[in-house]
Amino acid sequence: MIGYFLCAAEAVRRMSTERGGQGGAIVNIGSASRWLGAPGERVHYAASKGAVAAMSHGLALEVAREGIRVNCVSPGIIETALNPPERVARIAPTIPIGRSGKTDEVATVVIFLLSDAASYMLGADLKVSGGR
Repeated sequence: MIGYFLCAAEAVRRMSTERGGQGGAIVNIGSASRWLGAPGERVHYAASKGAVAAMSHGLALEVAREGIRVNCVSPGIIETALNPPERVARIAPTIPIGRSGKTDEVATVVIFLLSDAASYMLGADLKVSGGR
């Protein structure tokens, strides 16, 4: 969590229109596990990602008038090193869409939130989780 705070503080210092910056957007990466709790497996991870979402929302409200938009993206089971194939195979049947996600599916949402097309989005936490 401390890394999120340190990065956000530096980003705000550089982007803030009140401090000479041009504004901008911050997108934090949370996890859909914050809604699921990850019992018996990754409760500590789910809790920390819940904190990321709360920080993102609070920071969004703090810095909106400084020209900075803050949002969060919360991926579900994505094919990465964090989710080895055996874990994906075990969890895939519980995903309504029937499969795990790919990193580019998460990246597309992040790119959207960083774009002008999302200029009115503030404090959002978008689940990219296949419905889980």
